[in-house]
Amino acid sequence: MATTQLQPMTLPAPADAESWLDAKAAEGLAAAGDIATRLKTTEQLSALEALELWNDMSLATSDVAALASTFSEMHPIEAVRDRGEQAIQDISKFWTELSLDAEMYAVFERLSADGVDEQADRLLEKILLDFRRSGVDKDDTTRARLQEISERMVKVGQEFAKNTRDDVRSIQLTAQQFDGLPQDWIDTHDAAADGRITVTTDYPDLIPFMTFGRDAAARRELRIASLNRGWPVNDPLLQELFALRREYAGIVGYDTWADYNAETKMIGTGPAIAEFIDKIAAAAAESGERDRAVLIERMRQDRPDAETIDGADVPYYSELVRKESFDVDAQQVRTYFDFAKVRAGLLEVTGQLFGLTYRPADDAVVWHEDVTAYDVYDRDSDERIGRIYLDLHPRDGKFKHAAQFTMASGITDRQLPEGTLACNFGRGLMEHSDVVTLFHEFGHLVHHIVAGRTPWQRFSGVATEWDFVEAPSQMLEEWAWDADVLRTFATNADGEPIPAELVEKMRRADDFGKGYDARTQMFYASMSYDFHVREVPDLTERTRELQTKYSLFPYIEGTHMPASFGHLDGYSSGYYTYMWSLVIAKDMFSAFDPENLLEPGVARRYRDAVLAPGGTKDAADLVEDFLGRPYSFEAFAAWLDR
Repeated sequence: MATTQLQPMTLPAPADAESWLDAKAAEGLAAAGDIATRLKTTEQLSALEALELWNDMSLATSDVAALASTFSEMHPIEAVRDRGEQAIQDISKFWTELSLDAEMYAVFERLSADGVDEQADRLLEKILLDFRRSGVDKDDTTRARLQEISERMVKVGQEFAKNTRDDVRSIQLTAQQFDGLPQDWIDTHDAAADGRITVTTDYPDLIPFMTFGRDAAARRELRIASLNRGWPVNDPLLQELFALRREYAGIVGYDTWADYNAETKMIGTGPAIAEFIDKIAAAAAESGERDRAVLIERMRQDRPDAETIDGADVPYYSELVRKESFDVDAQQVRTYFDFAKVRAGLLEVTGQLFGLTYRPADDAVVWHEDVTAYDVYDRDSDERIGRIYLDLHPRDGKFKHAAQFTMASGITDRQLPEGTLACNFGRGLMEHSDVVTLFHEFGHLVHHIVAGRTPWQRFSGVATEWDFVEAPSQMLEEWAWDADVLRTFATNADGEPIPAELVEKMRRADDFGKGYDARTQMFYASMSYDFHVREVPDLTERTRELQTKYSLFPYIEGTHMPASFGHLDGYSSGYYTYMWSLVIAKDMFSAFDPENLLEPGVARRYRDAVLAPGGTKDAADLVEDFLGRPYSFEAFAAWLDR
């Protein structure tokens, strides 16, 4: 069947989603179970035959798990979210049992890769490594414990995420405490009968208030509320999760969970994570301390006795410095970023760069009225190559951050790649930082779709090493800072495009604070690493210690940030990934012409060399294919020193 004939899946109406997902999960697990039996009972399977069966088994469960994950985080009906979580548990249990099945391991261990192509050989190597990392060679009692740990880790992680997702906190303010906020933002906040106005910890409230609100006490109250989401209920869950990971890593032969987790990443080893964190912290120290001193000096104009500054005041005074010292008024900037125009511009810009066309998918069934769907076509061939869903506004029970979710893996001549972008933006004017976030997250979606033409599910989509996956998205952020790009969609109410001079000022202003931002990222990375390499009796106290060591801003008393730090589940010990990827992103961007970022030549070559291969090569090889040399630290260091 030709690729052009492939059809996207048909999703259920919201009211039918629970039963539909239930049937999908049962069907997928039954099919996978049948294939597993065939693998173990069919004699004299060739390597290619065994790998194709394994691929079918992976596909039978992976797409169900992907849909279950999407629905568990985004579906408006709680019962559907719960059913999604159950499906994930069931599929995870199936794969845990399979990974500990010595009979299945023997099937693949005795295979010869002679006669198979490079991708099939790579897949066989990955399968065998997964078996060894699972503890398949242990005795029955030990394997039973590993299965118990694996299943419990899934459940604890889901409970942690649900608590974070559902814990939206708020503060009550008077109209006088809205001084400094944009008028369009104020207009969306009506007073209750008692005259009080609610401000929540959801991003469309939190970010503008922390950036523009002049009431320092209100800012601090909101910051504390945000940092305490998920606490205290998530604290014991995190402790259990870290303990389970430590036990698992020890059983399968690793010194720490960080060593276990890093083995399949670009970085290679756990200790290398700690070295990288310290390297970035040292490189960012001088510029970070210089810019922090500027913040404190500006703060002293309002509070002469101020000795330091913390997270309750940093966004506000960073904005003031950018406005007063760099002549960039974020409230003026946001008038050029109407949400609808930004979304349309994003599609046009990425379409031009990567040779894509997005057409509204009028036949798509969506899970909420806010969701929009597009079919993605290759501009050269006009072939439909995937479908995307955009779920970009906050609502109760929905995922609270910004991320791309897979819905279907693209498999050559079998099925189209499909994915969802989940964000939490307001419906009117956007902060430029939100525009950057939208470009970043959409980069993951483009990667997923473009890399959806491979015969092997294991390598489809964003399937590179996990500490590389952020690099393509971080590089795409650069297009949200280019004047020529922005002028194609960033216009004010009068239709006037954003001035190039203003964009240049924005770029200079954005350089302010990058040192202390890098130090903050290393604080987060140090928590992610430290909590997984040692037993930490008091997470809050250890957070305070790590913040003192790495961040240039002090701990805020009475807060418990790890309780809502979702990356402690998904990235576990690997939050360093964001900065590691940024180093590579800056190097890849050096290949583009900064005077003409809309010229598609280099972008198409980048698409073909880095994005389209998915996980068929190691990330370092993908980058070298594109740059013509190994990646280096130099471009990042130059950017940090600029």
